[in-house]
Amino acid sequence: MSYLPSIVLAAAGFLLLAVLVIRLFRVLRRFRSTMSMVVTDTNDRAGLVRARAAGVRYGLAQRRHRTPENQ
Repeated sequence: MSYLPSIVLAAAGFLLLAVLVIRLFRVLRRFRSTMSMVVTDTNDRAGLVRARAAGVRYGLAQRRHRTPENQ
């Protein structure tokens, strides 16, 4: 019967390991979701900045190529 405490201790260790792994996966899933939202928001904002920059370049190009008829 001297092996019984070792088996109980090993089972408790595996149970604790399983609980920790489940918690870790939950945290990682939440982190992945948050990271996805941040990336989406950043890409949206970067797209808006690129669109504004393209509009400014277009406006400057129109001013540069203005003919006396367009004034």
